[in-house]
Amino acid sequence: MNSEMAYLLGMVCGNGEISRGNSRTVVAIEIPHKKLRTESCGNVAIYVKASIADIRTVLEPLIGTGLGFTQTKNVTTLSFEKENGDYLMRELLRYVGRASSHENVSLCPEIFSFSRDEKLQFLKGFADVTGYIRRSNYCFKEYMHRVYLEIPRNWELVAQICNLLASVDIPVQNIDWAHPNMRDGNLKKYRAGNTGFWKKEHQIKIWANEFLPVGFAVLHKTEALAALSDELKRGLEESGRTPADVTHRYYWETRKAGKKKPPHPAENDAFLPPGIRGRHYDSWKEIARDLGYPEKR
Repeated sequence: MNSEMAYLLGMVCGNGEISRGNSRTVVAIEIPHKKLRTESCGNVAIYVKASIADIRTVLEPLIGTGLGFTQTKNVTTLSFEKENGDYLMRELLRYVGRASSHENVSLCPEIFSFSRDEKLQFLKGFADVTGYIRRSNYCFKEYMHRVYLEIPRNWELVAQICNLLASVDIPVQNIDWAHPNMRDGNLKKYRAGNTGFWKKEHQIKIWANEFLPVGFAVLHKTEALAALSDELKRGLEESGRTPADVTHRYYWETRKAGKKKPPHPAENDAFLPPGIRGRHYDSWKEIARDLGYPEKR
């Protein structure tokens, strides 16, 4: 393993599709443009395109071929194609458990044995294709900015990424699970007839300053992370608090949720994984524990 391979692996696990033919395999990786303008009012597509030049410089020597590049208003797609028997392809498939998509990928246990730098590079690749840092992602106070990592459908991957973050001492502030007790806890949408409202992507939320060791390779995300991290730290310091005392806490170090949620009719929905289907949850922390992101004391 090296940092370039770890970065590529993170991108594939985050938002990749692997199409294996009789003799050749195609890997396509999407970088969504969640917003069309950056926090500094630049064009997101232009920033991503500029970043791709640097990403190509890193990845093309590793891949041994050119990276394809296409772009629309809403998404940038990178792709490459290799023989099925190529060493890179065999290693890539081994690390993703021979998955065909980010929606069914499961991290190989070896990833947790990577060096710290390799883990950070994996997480950076993952964040470049799943992560967002926006002024609107604050919590409690307008300066309390957060990074969101968005993961559709793949419940296991959420817990695995949280555990990987913990292995490099980065706490998760919150997980917004695609669960009816979390996304429609008071049944407001359900009673209005929107019974499937809660079936969205999962969101891992991390305080901006805690995410700095990972960072981004995509330029506009890098700029936003630096600026909003500074705002967060300055806001806490001006309120008389030490940033690390507030943000560097794991969920088992924070206060217990006290509010009880009413039962939701969708708690048995087939969209939910068998391990938690049919159970009621009052807190995202309870789901995290049941799905494999346990307390560590």
